[in-house]
Amino acid sequence: MPDLLVIKSCFLSCLLALLQTSSSQQEEQSQLLLVSFDGFRWDYVNRVPTPNFRALMDEGVQVEQVENTYITKTYPNHYTLVTGLHAETHGIVANEMYDPIHNRSFSMEGPEVYDAWWWEEAVPLWVTNQKAGRKSGAAMWPGSDVAIGGTYPSHFLSYNASMPFEARVEKLIDWFLGPEAINFGVLYWEEPDESGHNLGPESPLMDVVIADIDEKLGFLRGKLKNAGLYDKVNLIVTSDHGMTQLSHDKIIELDTYVSRDLYTWIDKSPVVGILPKEGKLEEVYNSLKNANPNMVVYKKEEIPDHYHYRHNVRIMPLIIEVKEGWTVMQNRNGSFMLGNHGYNNSLPSMQPVFVARGPAFRRDYTKASMRSVDLYPLMCSILGLKPLPNNGSLSSVQDLLVETSTPKPVVPPVPREPSYAWAVGSILGAALVIGFLFIFVQQVTQRQLPPLHLTNSEITQPLL
Repeated sequence: MPDLLVIKSCFLSCLLALLQTSSSQQEEQSQLLLVSFDGFRWDYVNRVPTPNFRALMDEGVQVEQVENTYITKTYPNHYTLVTGLHAETHGIVANEMYDPIHNRSFSMEGPEVYDAWWWEEAVPLWVTNQKAGRKSGAAMWPGSDVAIGGTYPSHFLSYNASMPFEARVEKLIDWFLGPEAINFGVLYWEEPDESGHNLGPESPLMDVVIADIDEKLGFLRGKLKNAGLYDKVNLIVTSDHGMTQLSHDKIIELDTYVSRDLYTWIDKSPVVGILPKEGKLEEVYNSLKNANPNMVVYKKEEIPDHYHYRHNVRIMPLIIEVKEGWTVMQNRNGSFMLGNHGYNNSLPSMQPVFVARGPAFRRDYTKASMRSVDLYPLMCSILGLKPLPNNGSLSSVQDLLVETSTPKPVVPPVPREPSYAWAVGSILGAALVIGFLFIFVQQVTQRQLPPLHLTNSEITQPLL
C-alpha cells in the first residue's frame, strides 16, 4: 500500500499544480476601465453634492489640474487619452479637418469618421492590449468603432447617441465577466458637454446636469460591486476638456475683415483653421493679423512650440485663436452657443476632472497637476504593457500608484507565428494525469485479483 499512497500523492500534486498555473495566469491580468464624461470641468464636483465622485477621491486619487492637449476639442483629446500623443502627432487635430494629401475632409458628424486612415497615424491602447493577447471592450469611445490598422476592439458598440448610459455600463460589465473576458474597457458619455453648450456652464440649470452625472457614476459603482468587480477593476474617471461661458457681445465677425472668396473655413471657433486660396495666404494673413485685439492669427510655422500643434499636414496654414469667452464667426447669422471649449489648454476652464481608484492606486491621495498625455503610460503600467512611443511620462504620475501596482510588462506574441505553448502544455498535462491514472488502476487491479495457481501439466502443455 505505501506505493499506492505515493502514486496518489503525486497525482494530486500534479493536478493541483496544473490548477494553480491556470489560476495564476488569469490573476496576472490587471483590469482597467477608463470612463469619460464629455465636457466635465474639473471644478464641477464642487458645485453640488457629488457623493460618488467624493467616494472615489476618498478611496483613491484625485488630480486637481489636468493640462489636456491643444486644441481642447472632443476628438483630439479622446485620442490623446488612449495614445499618449499630442494632436500634431496622432493626427486627429480637430473635430473638423482637411487633409491636403488625400484632398479629403473630416467631420465628427460625417461618415468619414469610419475611414480608418484618418486614425492610423497612431495606435490606440485597445489595439496594443489585444496584440499582447488580451481582450478589450469599447462603449462609444471616439474611434473605437473603426478598424484602426485592421483591428476593432474585441467587443465594441457602434456609436449610437441614443443608447442610455446604463445600457452601456451593463454591456461593459458583461464583457468583463464573459467567457472571453476583457481586461481593458473604455466608456464614453456625451454629457455634461451637450448641456454645457446649450445652457452655458454658469447656468444654475447645470447643477441638475452635474448631479445626474454623479448619479450615473453611482450606477456604475453599484454595478461593479454587484458583479464582484469593484475591488478588482482599476477605475479611472476623467474627461476631454472643460467649458466656458459665452455671450452675444463677444463675437468677432470675419466678414468684416476679409472676403470669403479668399479662404476656406475649416474648423469652428474658438480655434479656427483657415485655408487660403492659392496665392492668397499673405493677403488673408495681413487682413486678419491686427483686425481685432481679442484674437491672434498664427502662420503655421509661427505657432508656439509649447502648443505642440504645428507638425501635421492637417493643421491649416493659418489658425485663429480667440481669447476666452469670445466667439469667431463669419457673421452673426450662424448658430450661437452659450458655452464652448477649444480654447487654449492653459486656461483652468478648459481643464477636465480626474479621479481614480482600484488595487493599483493609492488611497485618499491628491496630486496637484498632470498632463493628459501622461495617462497613457500610466495605463500601460497598470496593464503590464510596453507603451508605444508617446509624449507622456510615467515618472510624472508614478506617485498615483501603490508601489506594488506595476506588473512586469507583457511580452507580446511574435507576429504571424501563433503560439502553441498552451495547447502543448494542456496535452502534456493531460497525458501526465492519464498516465498516473493508468498506473493507479493497474496497481489496484493487480492487488484485487486472486493469484492464479498453475499445475505443472498446464505449464508444459504445448499450444494446440
